[in-house]
Amino acid sequence: MIVSEVMTEKMIVAEVPGTRTDVLKLLVKRNITGVPVIKHGEKTLVGFVTRKDIFAKPDEEQLALIMRRDYPTIDPDATVEEAARLIIENDVKHLPVVVDSTLKGIVTPSDLLIAVEKSDDQTPVIKVERKPCVPIYQKAPLSVALTTFKVANVDALPVLDDNARLVGIITDRDIFNQSVIDGAVIMNDLALGEDVDNQTWAGIRNVIKLWYEVSKIELPMLSVGEVMIRNPTTVFARTPICEAARIMRKNDFGQLPLRDSKDSLIGMIYDTDVISTLIK
Repeated sequence: MIVSEVMTEKMIVAEVPGTRTDVLKLLVKRNITGVPVIKHGEKTLVGFVTRKDIFAKPDEEQLALIMRRDYPTIDPDATVEEAARLIIENDVKHLPVVVDSTLKGIVTPSDLLIAVEKSDDQTPVIKVERKPCVPIYQKAPLSVALTTFKVANVDALPVLDDNARLVGIITDRDIFNQSVIDGAVIMNDLALGEDVDNQTWAGIRNVIKLWYEVSKIELPMLSVGEVMIRNPTTVFARTPICEAARIMRKNDFGQLPLRDSKDSLIGMIYDTDVISTLIK
């Protein structure tokens, strides 16, 4: 299987010259976390920008100084195995597909899950778990969960009850969706005007960490247990990796908690763990 068979051809892009505010508008309105950057009026790829890049330089306004110019790319005729290798080695979630510097598409870990599913790889999921599993107590405040995400460098936390049993899962998006947003400040800063629909607000929450960093939102006094997704889908440690890929792809999950024969939490597997099996 090659990249052109799984990539997305219809993309949202940013252009240079451009500004940080231009990118934030895109991320907010399209509810996405990163975009390729092209030259104005062309399809020539010059870099890539994610919300993490913006967080790293919150005082910089020019897109050319925020974006990453040395971002990895891949050819549409390359194999999905090569795409998986580049995503994992460079720790990225988006991989632009380029021909002679021209942007043709983009591929993500979720796009590659189909290749793992079709591989019929029977490797147990426990053998490919790479990231640390960081659980959190259900009565912990949301502020503690948000700090845990940042320190542990993960996007999801399994939630445990008083008996250390898995009762839910919480993602950074779940927390952002509970945030109290100063709408007037954000609409003014992003020049959104008054016509803001539900999709736009969903996008705002997707980049809300930026506003949290500069104290433009407040987290409600809720516990993790009040926000978490209850009874999450899980897999056993011995579940074949191809089955985990199928579950993730079918449900649009980026992660799955792992449990043993006694239903105890033993880890967490992410989409990048799953696609790592494509690398020989």
